[in-house]
Formats: sequence, structure tokens, C-alpha cells
Amino acid sequence: MRDAVAAFRGKGKFAIAFSESFGEFGVGTRPYYLATAFDEIWLQPLGAVGLVGLHAEVPFLRGTLDRLGIEPSFARREEYKSAANSLTETEMTAPQREEVESLLTSMAGQIVHGIAETRHLSESEVQGLIDHGPLFADEAKTARLVDRIGYRDEAISEAHRRAGSGAEQVPLSRYLEGADHPHNKGPTIALIYGTGLIVQGGGSANRFSGSAEMSAREVTRAFRDAFRDAKVRAILFRIDSPGGSAVASESIWREVVRARERGKPVIVSMGDTAGSGGYYVAAPADKIVAQPATLTGSIGVLAGKLVIAQLLNKIGVTTDSAERGANSGMFSTLRDFSPAEQQRLDTFLDLTYRGFKEHVAAGRHLSEDQVEAVAKGRVWSGEEAKANGLVDALGGYAVALQLAKEAAGLAADAPAKLVVFPREKGTAELIFDRVFDRDHDSDGTPAPAGAVERAWNALSAVAVPLGGLFGDPSVLRMPPWGDIR
Repeated sequence: MRDAVAAFRGKGKFAIAFSESFGEFGVGTRPYYLATAFDEIWLQPLGAVGLVGLHAEVPFLRGTLDRLGIEPSFARREEYKSAANSLTETEMTAPQREEVESLLTSMAGQIVHGIAETRHLSESEVQGLIDHGPLFADEAKTARLVDRIGYRDEAISEAHRRAGSGAEQVPLSRYLEGADHPHNKGPTIALIYGTGLIVQGGGSANRFSGSAEMSAREVTRAFRDAFRDAKVRAILFRIDSPGGSAVASESIWREVVRARERGKPVIVSMGDTAGSGGYYVAAPADKIVAQPATLTGSIGVLAGKLVIAQLLNKIGVTTDSAERGANSGMFSTLRDFSPAEQQRLDTFLDLTYRGFKEHVAAGRHLSEDQVEAVAKGRVWSGEEAKANGLVDALGGYAVALQLAKEAAGLAADAPAKLVVFPREKGTAELIFDRVFDRDHDSDGTPAPAGAVERAWNALSAVAVPLGGLFGDPSVLRMPPWGDIR
């Protein structure tokens, strides 16, 4: 958003930021950092600037699980893969602390530099103000963190004065109508979104509950439709995902590779997070663009389960079983892995981790040793990732779009038409497809769920915003076995 504000101002337009308070005597570092992209910052008289820096804390449930009689049984590749640490540890491990400290250092450095640059202060001055924060309105104005102390109506009046006679105040919902939609003419560049937890089936987003998933079925269909379309000159793949299913990630990775084999360049634009499976699907792209603070990398794998046998025993629940197959109970939560099952789990982790690294090495043109040095499950900031060769450029949509134009053989100032793949369906069409088994991909493969399940899911989705007519639909869902996250 700071980039967008800077681009807006670069066209000779002024921009004013008003806030009642950047944190009401609380944390406001990030919103204030955004505000510093504007020409002027206005703050209400009783407001504050909660410029206090960055703080990361992690809750650890191991003590609680021990009291309940729940045993976390997880394995990982490698030591920085910390997604299960909240379940298996009572405090940060040394690698986890190293990773968190490094991320905070990188992000804090970006924030200090950005504020210093736009507020015309030295970085040491900004750091001193952070250490003294939060600051009250008068203190913030004296320190040159804000320009004006006043109320919303006064800030709006100032905007009208600067804009001149005839200026009209336009709400955000109508702004785009007057400004006209960008990128609606010229050669076609496909835009594909990969947002949320990576799953094999499911949907990309639930319009009723607001949850998001990156469905391998939908994303792979989008890539097939895009590379089969003769009008498409390049593909812009927007990723914002912490990872998920290893198998689903592999499916998407394959279609990215196929797109390039069909002569369609793929440019990745990373959002807040593109880690683990989110990085896996980006690895084969022609170019990868990340924001300096994007969380990315996390090249590793994690798998396991929670064993609840002791908990059931504590509350008087007994179980019995029968089985055929030495490892048939491998995924049971009623017992830990046997030695043979642990061996199969370790083999799975080794194979998945090796495959992940091989894909990164091939896509990024790195040696095995170079990949291993940045892998081990470690999360990097976008800034760190660029220094380590995991991304090509820092920036947002604008940078990625310019690279997509370049890959498509278009001039930097040439118009381009961004077309979202696959075509978005309406709400009624989504419900109809789920109930009547119409959810097919471009190869004609039907969705695996049964009609009764689809009908229930559709109705449950509708029930969520109506106050849970069918009960509270939320459940505590553990990650699928074999996740890249």
C-alpha cells in the first residue's frame, strides 16, 4: 500500500493521512508506517502514535497437552521447521529463536529506514523515538512524526482547500468508477490467485465465511486454461499462502512447469506470506517478486499426529481395534508410531524434502549446497530471500506486472489486459455446482465429494452468516498428514 500511495503521489497528486489514533495508547507501528507514505499526517488531539517497534510472542501448549494426556508425535526436515513447536516444546528452540530474531531485525530495519526517509529524520532519531514510544499527539508533532493535530472534518476541509474549487469528495466504493479500471485493454496477461492453505480439493474462497483455501483443482485448471488460451502472452501468479498439502503443492508446481513448457512465461508476485508449499509452487517461475517483508522460503516438511490415548484413559474411555496390515493403524490417534511406522514416516519426510530442494535448485538455478544452505525449514523475509537467491526482485504488483510485460515481449509503457483465470462464478452458481455435482475441472474430472456431503457443505456455508442455524460449524482441524508448511 505504501508503494501504491507513492505511485499516486508520483503523478503530482497530494495525499493526506488522518487517524484518530495510531493505537489508542497501544501498538500502532504498522499503521503509522503506512501513514508515512503520505504528504501530511493528521492526528486527533487525544490520539497517540503507538510507534513501539515489533514484538513476536509464541504460545506453547506442551504443558497443557501433558496435563491432558495428549502426546504430540511429529517429525520435521529440518531444525528450522517450527510449525509444530507450539505443540512439542515449552519455549523457543535455538533455531526458532534465531529465525524469529532475524525476521524481526529485517522487518524493523525496513520500518525504521522507511520512516526516516519519508519524515526526513535520521535512522538513529527514529530508533530513539521507537524506544520512547508510544507518543502523545503533542510529543509526536514536536518529534516531526505528524504534521497537524486536528479532527477528521478539519483534515477533509484542508483536502478540499488544496484540491481547489469544484473538487468533489468521492467514497472509495465509487473512486474506481471515476478513475477507470486499469489494465483493461491490450495484449492479455493471465492473473491467477493462489491464496490460503493449499489443499487438493475444496474451493479458493468461501464467500459466506470469508475463509480462503488454495485449491489445487482450481489453480491447476486456471493454469491449463491460461496456457491453452492463444491470447495469453504471460501469466502473473499472485501467491499468499503459508503452505499446506505436499501433494496439492506438487500438482500446482507441475502446471507452472507445463505453462512455461508451452511458451507462457510465469511471473510470481508474493503477498504477505509465500512460505513452504507457497514457495514450492513459486519455485519454477521465470521470475519471483516479493515485498521486503514477505515471509517466504521455509523449504522443509513437517508431518505427525497428536496421540490422545492417555487423555481417553483419564476420562474413562476405552478402545479396542482389529487390523489387517502391519501399518494399518499408522494414522490412528490412539497410539504413537511403531518403529516400522516411524521408519515409513521418516522415508516420506526424506523423499518430500529432497524433492522440494531439487525443485528449488532446478527453478532457481542453484547448486545442491546453495539450496541446503537456505533450506532446513527456515523462513526468510523477502529482503533476506533476495540476498539468498530465492527471489529476483523486491516490490509488489507493479514490479511483477512490468516483469510480466517484459517476458511477454511488451514495452514497459505498453497497455496490457489483466484477465483473471479461472472465470469467477456467482454465488448461486457455486451452490448449484456443489449440490448437483457440477464442480468439474477443465479435464472433466468431477469433484470427489458425494451429493449429500456437497449439499450439507453448501447449506452449512449459508448458515454461517445467519448465526449458525445448524450449530457452530467451526472445528479445531489439525493439519493434513504430510504438510509442507
